[in-house]
Amino acid sequence: MARRRQAVTIKHVAADAGVSLQTVSRVINNEPNVSPDMKRRVQASIDRLGYVPSIAAQRMSGSRSYLILALNDRERTIADWQARQGTDWVDQMLLGGMLKCAEHGYRMIFELVDTHSDHVERELLSAIAALQPDGIILTPPHSDNPQLVRLLARQNIPFARIGSQETGTGIPLSMDDEGSARRATTHLIDRGHRRIGFIAGSPEYNLSGWRVAGWQDAMAEAGLATDGLLAAGDFTYASGERAARELLTAASPPTAIIASNDQMALATLEVARGLGLDVPAALSVISFDNTPLVHFTQPPLTAIDQPIAATTSKAVELIIASQTQAGLSAAVTVISGDLVERGSVAACPAAAGG
Repeated sequence: MARRRQAVTIKHVAADAGVSLQTVSRVINNEPNVSPDMKRRVQASIDRLGYVPSIAAQRMSGSRSYLILALNDRERTIADWQARQGTDWVDQMLLGGMLKCAEHGYRMIFELVDTHSDHVERELLSAIAALQPDGIILTPPHSDNPQLVRLLARQNIPFARIGSQETGTGIPLSMDDEGSARRATTHLIDRGHRRIGFIAGSPEYNLSGWRVAGWQDAMAEAGLATDGLLAAGDFTYASGERAARELLTAASPPTAIIASNDQMALATLEVARGLGLDVPAALSVISFDNTPLVHFTQPPLTAIDQPIAATTSKAVELIIASQTQAGLSAAVTVISGDLVERGSVAACPAAAGG
């Protein structure tokens, strides 16, 4: 049996270069107190031996773990995974976060935490103790959970709050939910629609309210009423069905509907089909998220593309910057999504009377 090749360690590099382990660690961590000649000497040994720095070696400096911990809501994430319905929030988080971490020699660890649990603080403290992360990324609804925010503030660990507009604690990043809803509404108004319905997301998420506000603002600016055009949802398909049926069977139904996520938009398409309404000839539909599913609906859905990967990438960047830069801006970092036009929007039908 062939012998397994012994892995090259930091000790091998130190011996080859004739320097201490701490010197090799300082070179690996790109610390400033290393002379150019010493850097070249150690790097030559690294290249000659084919050494790949490990997190354990990087931790020898004692100041960083080179880990970023990203938290997502356990209940909703597991439900999405089990349903296998094409939601890709986690995929996009990993795409943006892992690639940005890799650029800086970091690793991203993904954990699920139930924001409703009585033991949420214990769970989070346990993860922090085990991993000792250099920073933490919170996603909705964790981002605005006062209990978690206070806990992390006490731990003195940099943390980013995706989907939050609160300044003063943590690093807030917004995906411009209000502006995106305004953009979607204006897109429909420009095509002659005057009765534009809106299906809201779960009130547990602050971003749900921002999306409603964006729709209301755009309607008000155009001098259009919103009475009877707002329906409650909670981001599930079933809630989208109920909300769409409520809107489309009203005495004065909308000629267009904006749904706060793709699952509720899919439900809207199905309800419209059951009522004999052609999309987009009789009803235009716009969704939020732009998950893979919307490419394959009939018709393909026009959608707000949520910049999840770009936002997570920026969160990682700001956390790492906070390790070495004092006085980072406390302002909310805004990363706006795009409106991706497909086949579910058309000009308002003349029969609807505008």
